[in-house]
Amino acid sequence: MTNSISAAETGKPDMIWGILMLICGFLAIAVPLASSIGVAVVIGWVVLISAVWHLLFGFRSGSGIGGFLWQLLLAIVYGAAGLMILLYPLAGLAWLTLVLATFLLIEAALEFVLYFNIRRRVSAGWVLVDAVITLLLGILIWAQWPFSSAWAIGTLVGVSLIFSGISRLMLSSALSRGTTAAAKPAV
Repeated sequence: MTNSISAAETGKPDMIWGILMLICGFLAIAVPLASSIGVAVVIGWVVLISAVWHLLFGFRSGSGIGGFLWQLLLAIVYGAAGLMILLYPLAGLAWLTLVLATFLLIEAALEFVLYFNIRRRVSAGWVLVDAVITLLLGILIWAQWPFSSAWAIGTLVGVSLIFSGISRLMLSSALSRGTTAAAKPAV
């Protein structure tokens, strides 16, 4: 009985998170430039914090002057990149969008290779569908760059949040149904 109660209790917070993720996803799609800049700022801070860690690691590594200089050089590169993204988020966003487009094109090529290696397997066609969609998205972002910077990252983050919210809602709903089904005796 305690398992049913604890499972039902954990289902409600998951449903709330799912609903919040859905709302945030729709907001990110509604204002893609603002959400894209938000992502760029977060990435800028992560890169800047990585610079500090490289610097600290250089002092603590004990790998000699060569190791320290290497870590110092990495800290300078990371620090400069992080500061540039934070000080000029639109330019940083443009470069992040270009990296995203390049990533999608490379991913599509690898998915095509994967498809041709597994094409005789059941449901291998889904890999081909994924490859085609990824290729089209990469081409769309690349062809419209730098103007795609205004919508690409924010829209993709929004879509990801929506699907994460849906999956969270479905899992918590299944958990709630499972506890209800477990509480009822089988006929």
